[in-house]
Amino acid sequence: MTEEVKRNYLEINSLLDLKESEKPSADYSVDLINPINFQINRYFYKNIGKKHNWVDRLTWSEEKWINYVSSEKVKSYVFKYKEDLVGFFELIFHKEKKETEIAYFGILEEYQNKKLGSYLLSEAIKRSFKNNVSRVWVHTCSLDHKNALNNYISRGMKVFKTEILSF
Repeated sequence: MTEEVKRNYLEINSLLDLKESEKPSADYSVDLINPINFQINRYFYKNIGKKHNWVDRLTWSEEKWINYVSSEKVKSYVFKYKEDLVGFFELIFHKEKKETEIAYFGILEEYQNKKLGSYLLSEAIKRSFKNNVSRVWVHTCSLDHKNALNNYISRGMKVFKTEILSF
């Protein structure tokens, strides 16, 4: 049996186009993971991704994780409520193209559907533009959270490509 998955690529070309969402309360924070800690990235990848078919990295060795998060192109951020982990995002900076890719983005299930994703995405977009880029892009698919595509569009991103994948 073949399953079809719709993948949308979205972009935003100026911070002025961002329709920012407000911080839910002072108890929430978004911070660069510093020092780098691949265990945090792996934790979020596994726990957020299990419902959305994130499988590519499940076979990665510790060495591959360490090399990935240690790349100067990659910056990872953690979203917390007080000291509790809520979500994360990974940014990949492509200096040669003057663009940033939001590579992974998500919120743990117990924090979903509380409008936290709109704030976290606002922060991801703002931090993406800090490196003097002219474009921030992401892709999402029909396997992702039901509100994912709407969140990207609501923040000011526009679809620039759509494809249907068959598995």
